[in-house]
Amino acid sequence: MKTKIIYLVLCFVGTVLPYWQLIRWLLEHGVDGKLFMQELLANRISIFFSLDVVVSAIVLIIFIRVESARLRLRQGWLPVIATLLVGVSLGLPLFLYMRELSLERCASRSQ
Repeated sequence: MKTKIIYLVLCFVGTVLPYWQLIRWLLEHGVDGKLFMQELLANRISIFFSLDVVVSAIVLIIFIRVESARLRLRQGWLPVIATLLVGVSLGLPLFLYMRELSLERCASRSQ
């Protein structure tokens, strides 16, 4: 299987799995920002994972911006938005998919 197809499948998985849990939580509790933050930061382990994801998202956004400029990706902003709306689980595979497409185009031009 081509790498770009794997990245595309991971985009789907990276969207469905997190939102599956978020939607279940919203159906149970409604839009309750205070409760959401209380449960997100309920203990040291959840804080650990929360901070890990936030740092990873910041690093990913910087990486996307730098690599998008280097590769001249026209829609380099799209994985940034995906990261902010869904998370690293969508932003990273989406960027890697777009990067593969760009590298394929460059390779076909140079042949």
